[in-house]
Amino acid sequence: MHRTSAVQARGITKSFGDVIALDGVDLDVPSGQVHGLVGPNGAGKTTLLGLLLGLAVADRGSLEILGTPVGRTLSVPGGVAGFVDGPGLYPSLTARQNLAALASLRRYDAGHTADVGDALEQVGLTDVADDRVRGFSLGMRQRLGLAAALLTRPRLLVLDEPANGLDPAGKYHVHRVITGLAADGAAVVLSSHRMDDLAALCSEVTLLATGRIVFSGPVGKLAAESGELDYRLVTSDPEAAQRLAARTPGLRVVPGHDAGQRQDADVVVRGPVPALDELVVRLVQAGVALRELGPVVPPLEAAFLALTGTGPEPTQAEPAQPEPAQADPVQAEPAQAEPALAAKEEAR
Repeated sequence: MHRTSAVQARGITKSFGDVIALDGVDLDVPSGQVHGLVGPNGAGKTTLLGLLLGLAVADRGSLEILGTPVGRTLSVPGGVAGFVDGPGLYPSLTARQNLAALASLRRYDAGHTADVGDALEQVGLTDVADDRVRGFSLGMRQRLGLAAALLTRPRLLVLDEPANGLDPAGKYHVHRVITGLAADGAAVVLSSHRMDDLAALCSEVTLLATGRIVFSGPVGKLAAESGELDYRLVTSDPEAAQRLAARTPGLRVVPGHDAGQRQDADVVVRGPVPALDELVVRLVQAGVALRELGPVVPPLEAAFLALTGTGPEPTQAEPAQPEPAQADPVQAEPAQAEPALAAKEEAR
């Protein structure tokens, strides 16, 4: 099913003096999509969000928002809402008064009073609606800024680090609002340094580095860019697990983890998923209980580090050892193997 385009940018370039913030950026965001912007500090994310909100203009390139070409003026079509660098609020007013003032300033319809109450409820601020904003935490201010954006009934919502300062309850409310807007056909463009938020909210992401796009596409495809990952295993017999891992084709044991230091010590290995599957089989056959298995760094975060060149230098893993002529007694299949505990694999 074809969806209309909420944002279409081609060759966007923006400089501040000698600093090139954006360099030939292309961006496509269809209606009904939550699109994430991610990148190191100074990559150009906030600059790009500012262009979408009409807070700045591009030096070169073309930008179309909600079907309307944006020229060289500080303006965007109706239906665009959001904030960068945190929402602008009146600290001496209550949360309800802030939204009512915004509604009056924007000359919304006569039903804005009901809209204010509904917006506060959606972001979970009903209980503090009549408290002054100067006493709000960062997360509460973020949610109030989102409530202000909801008053406009946006068709394009632009958010800069909306998860900053959120506790679990606040995160739940914000995620519910964002996914609800997308389900109703609005486009959402948000920046975040939290890979778990990107995985939970976004269907596509754009990764920026030094003002240029190094990746743009589905979240699953970005995760696939991580290559071979390091995985941590917690077993009932770390020394045996390390020996078995070293003899599993395709796996390499990452040095620096002494499996003999304590009973519950972990073993870190590097390799593709099929090789991990083979290791699990070998552990079970050897009667070694597998208590936990998961990536040391989540796939999205690993891809971010790899594509932006901001990760640490890779550790040289020990190559797999050849199978011995006679199996080690620990590896021999016992008459009654101890059942392995359920493995827990996180693939964020």
